[in-house]
Amino acid sequence: MSVFVKICGLSDPEHVHAAIDAGADAVGFVFAESVRRVTPVEAATVSAHVPPHIKRVAVMLHPTNDEWQEVLREFTPDVLQTDAEDFASLDVPESIERWPVFREGKGQPEARNTYVYEGKKSGQGASVDWSRAATLACDGNMILAGGLAAGNVAAAIATVRPYGVDVSSAVESAPGQKDARMINEFVSAAKAAEKYL
Repeated sequence: MSVFVKICGLSDPEHVHAAIDAGADAVGFVFAESVRRVTPVEAATVSAHVPPHIKRVAVMLHPTNDEWQEVLREFTPDVLQTDAEDFASLDVPESIERWPVFREGKGQPEARNTYVYEGKKSGQGASVDWSRAATLACDGNMILAGGLAAGNVAAAIATVRPYGVDVSSAVESAPGQKDARMINEFVSAAKAAEKYL
């Protein structure tokens, strides 16, 4: 079984290509308040040459339907990732995958499809309780996020046995500044940990 790897918070074509070259399966673009925030047009521009087999993910947080429609119109992502409760008020076409975010301590994921499991705040590098996550990972395709880095992702995969992993701040040389070498090291470490699945 292969580990699905998402590199999140991208804003520069060079780092999008670094993620692709390293073997990432998804690239994430943040439209929520963050040092990594991009506009829909910027996301469309920097992801223009992403191959079709790599998922382009719109990462949002409590968006209005109008905000989401602008992202849909200008960027046309493959996936919308936002907190689970947000989907009730959003008009998401069938052609767009939905990745609900379930936050640690805020109820149990009911998802039977792909979902993201992370801490109370995104992009802060805060880890979740891996033993708790492991009890949830049996349901659906969990993408584990929060506090993962090249140095601990193998242990996280061995403990939680998730479908995938998601990283943002741990592949940056400074807040919002991705580092191609760190991206490559993270993807390599995650892919090498497939033996634990």
